[in-house]
Amino acid sequence: MKPQPTCIDFTVAIPTYNGEQRLPEVLDKLLTQINTEHIDWEVIVIDNNSTDQTKKVVEEYQKNWHTSHPLRYCFEPKKGLCFARQRAVEEAKGKFVGFLDDDNLAAPDWVRQAYAFGSESDRVGAYGSKIQGEFEVNPPKNFERIAPLLALTDRGNQPCIYEPHKKLLPPGAGLVVRKQAWLENVPTNLLLGPKGDSKIIQRGEDLEAVLYIQKAGWELWYNPKMCVDHRIPRQRLEKDYLLKLCRNTGLARYHTRMLSVKPFQRPLAFLVYLLNDVRKIIFHLLKYKKEIRDDLVVACEMQLYIGCLVSPFYIWNKYGQK
Repeated sequence: MKPQPTCIDFTVAIPTYNGEQRLPEVLDKLLTQINTEHIDWEVIVIDNNSTDQTKKVVEEYQKNWHTSHPLRYCFEPKKGLCFARQRAVEEAKGKFVGFLDDDNLAAPDWVRQAYAFGSESDRVGAYGSKIQGEFEVNPPKNFERIAPLLALTDRGNQPCIYEPHKKLLPPGAGLVVRKQAWLENVPTNLLLGPKGDSKIIQRGEDLEAVLYIQKAGWELWYNPKMCVDHRIPRQRLEKDYLLKLCRNTGLARYHTRMLSVKPFQRPLAFLVYLLNDVRKIIFHLLKYKKEIRDDLVVACEMQLYIGCLVSPFYIWNKYGQK
């Protein structure tokens, strides 16, 4: 598909699958954005092959969308968040593309803050939001230790750059990318992420994408003035879901680790990471031996470490990649 030419300032892209119940509140937040009078922007809903009334919901909003920024609908038949985001960037007319998941509620000035931050420097390729959880039920004790795995991000009240050597990256929720940086560097078919009707909660497609942008020399930033509330329903705090989430996050880790390593360094990096993962597991067992069965967060951390340890062999077996 030929990408749309860049001709406006900003695009808000909302990938969704069966989002008829969640989309209205997300769109309502975008209808009430403030201080955007001098920004030329749009909203695109990317319907990722939904089977509910998502399209009808968007059409009803379009009938009453009495604002200067258009609301567009796009159907992406290939199921998978990586395909939906790629389609969003291709369809976007904005210089910058801001991703909101269908459970992300943007602050009233999110669009203004997002566009202003990107406009400050031509070196910024992508930047993430400050994301706080809005929980249906109380999270487990010490939940903050695994909160980043649910895209909850709070790195303070000052902007900061994601330095490559620190191995930290912004999540896809609330992420803004420079369209040029994405199209020139992110492969159209990412390795990671859920695809089709796979029952495996595969993870990491958002980190894979921003790693390609960072590798190309673009800067990645955290912008605390872009605030997003992330709705966390009850089922995402259940034991089975969290354990699978952590395990599959770990299973994706080898690929994202190797993306930031030069090919000739990968055999040594593999060995170093392997030994470090073994060390983390042993240390965790010694420190939390009695709590692993009863403390959900401790058990989740163990699943993450085990997933990281197994990750190279899982990736090699599944994708034939070394």
